Amino acid sequence: MTSYSDDLALRARDAARLLANADTERKDRWLLHAAGALEKRAAEVLAENAKDVASAAQAGLSAANIDRLRLTPRRISDAAAGLRAIAALPDPVGRVLDRRERPNGLRIQKLSVPLGVIFFIYESRPNVTLDAAGLCVKSGNAVILRGGKEALASNTILHAILQDSLRAAELPIDAVQLVTTPDRAVVGELLKLNQYIDLAIPRGGEGLIRRVAEEATMPVLKHYMGNCHVYVDRAADLAMAERILINAKCQRPGVCNAAESLLVHAEVAAEFLPRAAQALQAKGVELRGCLVTCALAPQAMPATEADFAAEFLDLILSVKVVASLDEAIAHITQYGSKHTETIVTNDEDAAGRFTARVDASAVLVNASTRFNDGFEFGLGAEIGISTDKFHARGPCGLQELCSYKYVVHGNGQVRE
Repeated sequence: MTSYSDDLALRARDAARLLANADTERKDRWLLHAAGALEKRAAEVLAENAKDVASAAQAGLSAANIDRLRLTPRRISDAAAGLRAIAALPDPVGRVLDRRERPNGLRIQKLSVPLGVIFFIYESRPNVTLDAAGLCVKSGNAVILRGGKEALASNTILHAILQDSLRAAELPIDAVQLVTTPDRAVVGELLKLNQYIDLAIPRGGEGLIRRVAEEATMPVLKHYMGNCHVYVDRAADLAMAERILINAKCQRPGVCNAAESLLVHAEVAAEFLPRAAQALQAKGVELRGCLVTCALAPQAMPATEADFAAEFLDLILSVKVVASLDEAIAHITQYGSKHTETIVTNDEDAAGRFTARVDASAVLVNASTRFNDGFEFGLGAEIGISTDKFHARGPCGLQELCSYKYVVHGNGQVRE
C-alpha cells in the first residue's frame, strides 16, 4: 500500500517530468493567472489568515513570530507583484550555458535543466508559499510544500488558488502539492525518498534546518541562522549609519536578514552610540552591549558571549565597540553566520578591505542588511538565502533551482 508520503512524492515526480518540457508561455500564464486570482480572493485569504493569527496569539507566539505569520492587503499585493515579476524573468530552462566544438568535430552544449522535485519545508510566513511555488514551476520543478502548522489555514487557501491556476494554464496540478497533515513524521518520511525528491530546502529556525540536514537522504540547500552585523566605521556618515541601523534592525526584526549585532569603531562610539541607542530604544529595541557600550548608552544591559552569537529574531541587538576595522572583521568571523554583513563608511579602502575579507553570502557597503533578498536583487523572488558554498549561495532564484546537462552532437565519431 502506498503511504501518504510516497503518494505525494510519486505524483510530484510524474508532474516534474511533464513540467520540465512545458513551454514558457504556459508557465507565465499560470503565474499571471495566480497573481490575479490572489488579488480577487484577497478577502478570503485574509479571513483564513486571521484564523491562524488568532490561534498563534492564543498559543503564546511572540510578536515577531506573529508578524511573520500575518498577511495584510499590502503583503498580498506584494506577493502578487512577486508572481508577476517571476513571469517577466527569462525562462532558465534550456538556456545555453556553454558551447564548444572539439577538434574531432563533436559539438558540445551545456544546457540549463530543472532539478526535478523539490521538498520545501518552511515556517510561519505564508507568502513564502507563493514565492516558492512560483520559482519552482517557472524553473520547471515540481514542489512539495510543507509549511508550519501555525499557517495551515493560510497555506491551504493559497495552495487552492495555485492549483486552480495550474488547471487554467493546462499544467499538471501535482506540480504544486501541500502537506496538509501536521504530523512531523511525514517530514522524516519524505526526507528518505531520495529516489523521487532531488533537493530539500528548509527555511526557518536553526532547529528545523539542523533536523533536515541530519535526516535528509538528498542534497539540502540551507542556512542555519542569520546573525547579521552592521559595522559603523570611523569614516562613516553617522546620520546615514543611524538610518541604516534602524532599518536593518527594526523594519522586520523576525526575518533572517535583519541585523542582530552592531559594531562601532571606538573613534566614533562616543558620538554615535548615545544617539543610536536613543533611536533604537524609541523603537522598542533592547540593547545588550560590551562594557564600553554600557558606559556610553546606559539603556544597554551587559552582553554575554551567547548574545554576540545569537540570532534573536526579535527587537534585541548585541552591541560592541571595536578598536579597528580588523577587530570588527575578526568579531564577524568569530560570531557571524555567513549570511549578510554591512559596513557604513566613506573610506573606499576600508570598504574594499571589508568586502574582500568578510566571508558571507552578501556583503554590503552603505546599505541595510535587509537588501539581501531575491526580490530586491532583481531575482523576482527567492526560495531562500543559502549560506552554503555548493551548489548555490545567497538569494536563490530561478537559476539556482536549475542544474545542467551536456548535449553532444556528432557525425559518427568513436573514441580511439
